[in-house]
Amino acid sequence: MKSNGAIDEMKTRIHQPDFEVGQFDGFVLGGDVGGTNTNIGVAGVKDGKAALLYSAHFESRGLSSLVPAIREALDYGMDRYGIEVDRGVVGVAGPVTDPRRAKPTNLPWTVDAGDIKKEFGFEEFRIENDFQILGRGIESLKKADLFYAKAGNPALGDGRAVIGAGTGLGKAILVYGGKRYRPIPSEGGHADFPVQDQFDLDLADFIRGGRKAPASYEDLLSGLGIERIYDFLREKRGGGTDVTAEIEGAEDKAAAISKRRTTDPLCRETFAVYAGCFGRCAKNFVLESVATGGLYIAGGIAAKNREIFVMPEFSNEFLNAEKQRQILERTPVYVITNYDVSIIGACNAAVEPSD
Repeated sequence: MKSNGAIDEMKTRIHQPDFEVGQFDGFVLGGDVGGTNTNIGVAGVKDGKAALLYSAHFESRGLSSLVPAIREALDYGMDRYGIEVDRGVVGVAGPVTDPRRAKPTNLPWTVDAGDIKKEFGFEEFRIENDFQILGRGIESLKKADLFYAKAGNPALGDGRAVIGAGTGLGKAILVYGGKRYRPIPSEGGHADFPVQDQFDLDLADFIRGGRKAPASYEDLLSGLGIERIYDFLREKRGGGTDVTAEIEGAEDKAAAISKRRTTDPLCRETFAVYAGCFGRCAKNFVLESVATGGLYIAGGIAAKNREIFVMPEFSNEFLNAEKQRQILERTPVYVITNYDVSIIGACNAAVEPSD
């Protein structure tokens, strides 16, 4: 059954090919609403733990609201497995000050938990910040889900930090509560980019254009940030290269720059600048949160370009601190390579009581 055209956009993935409905105590829904993609997962619950069974994936701008996506995901589970879901949590990319209603920063529609709860007869449904639910998924990750970019010396109970770039830039702090880590949301991705020299000032002014607001970390570290750095360097260097026309004509310009980052000098320089800016942002966040338990870097840009986090431009900036360098040296850095960490975290949140 089609629901407002959403089925034409839905892609599904099976995470547990062999299971029996009766082996679980119940089922929960977890979602992640981003500016580019909306992902819905359904998990089985056993002994208080969630096991992701299948997930449905949509282009966010192809949806009129979250309701059609949830309906398609639930219909799929009912038709294929006979699954009935009784509770859910979704993460929304943007500030969430009310667990009942939130507006994604880069989408024209609002997520209303009350409407969704009523529409599907859920016992409970709530909203959290997208990086808050991502933080809830970290403890479910395996070694194979992580790229180890920097070694460290974490201790039990040390704080952790999560940062990730995609359509925007998100952050969260993880505080240990004795049994599990509790995620604290942040809008630090919109913090001002700290200028250190003339190059930084010229870059910030280029990004600002004519606007009065200062350049932010998100302006530099999002997908659009890669494009802006490339355009700035192209203008500064007085022209393009042999692949500039190809990049300018690409549907996803940032991906095209990434593709050429090891062969084209302008693309290589773009990612060197990007790595340095990311290292500075990561350093400041680790110091602000004392996240000696680990910095976890999420998002499609990081997963597809994980090598930049072992580049000297990143590590030199990350360790560039006069007084508290020992904190940074103790902190391991991981790149999350499991795309499903957010919906896993949302399903975990649906099992856990709200904080």
